[in-house]
Amino acid sequence: MDERLIKRLMMAVRCGVCGERYEGENVRILGRYSDLWFLSVYCPGCHSQGLVAAVLKEGKLPELVTDLAEEEYAKFREIAVVDADDMLDLHNFLKEFDGDFSRIFSK
Repeated sequence: MDERLIKRLMMAVRCGVCGERYEGENVRILGRYSDLWFLSVYCPGCHSQGLVAAVLKEGKLPELVTDLAEEEYAKFREIAVVDADDMLDLHNFLKEFDGDFSRIFSK
């Protein structure tokens, strides 16, 4: 398993003290033994440090269960990933949004 993937997985984990997500640059891989990984993490929010032991196994991906039709799935698989700029645009839009959906969708 790639070390970059391990760091990305840890970015989905929240700090046990303050609840903030870890950042990739604050995750250090200390070592591994077979499927057991040892990581050092640092929280940018509350500045706490921790030690993580995680069992990560490589293998077959789980079966995808969806109600999308095959063409819908293909369409959505090809679209761009939502990034931080998209979220900022949405935040700015919602700050000024008056709640009138009919006006927005009638355009």
